[in-house]
Amino acid sequence: MDTMTGPHQGQPVLVAGDKLEHAKAALILLHGRGASAEDILSLASEVDQPGFCYLAPQAAGYTWYPQSFLEPLERNEPGLSSGLAVIGSLLARLAEAGIGAEQTILVGFSQGACLALEFTARHAQRYGGVAGLSGALIGPESLPRDYPGSLAGTPLFLGCSDKDFHIPKQRVEFSAEVLKKLGGKVTARLYPNMGHTVNQDELQFLQGMMTALVL
Repeated sequence: MDTMTGPHQGQPVLVAGDKLEHAKAALILLHGRGASAEDILSLASEVDQPGFCYLAPQAAGYTWYPQSFLEPLERNEPGLSSGLAVIGSLLARLAEAGIGAEQTILVGFSQGACLALEFTARHAQRYGGVAGLSGALIGPESLPRDYPGSLAGTPLFLGCSDKDFHIPKQRVEFSAEVLKKLGGKVTARLYPNMGHTVNQDELQFLQGMMTALVL
């Protein structure tokens, strides 16, 4: 899938946890705007469980795409397509190691959450899980959301502040409905007056997703 040449192709991918050849499952961790792979990989230490390999790709210039996620898609190219292709290439790398999509959880924060959710919608299949932390589907309200495929009961978690200054709560709710229609088992939680951050409740939900994959 990652046959394109874009800003994020060839960037480093940090790896932690069990060695790929021994892992039973994997997390792909996508950082937010202005952050790094190292930043998002710190989440792995908070949810760490035996049997998991963690992959955290680095965005070129610390940004997956240049504008707000609510802008027309073309304004966020080529970063957007390049970032989506990175996820596809990591899934292919995991599959080659014997870890299929159904044993892989996509996790993103902020801009990384938007990227993870948009990839999930565009490439609907059964995943081990998807967690969009302070994120939503990408593109303007007018964008058609007639994605093909089925998420086939994939557990999805969307968590965000009800007053996030980057992510309107209406867009979180809208994204949850789109993903439900695609066949996802969606849990969406809006936290009163929370900052643009990750809280303990979200981490516990993610841990539950992880445990279900290695039981």
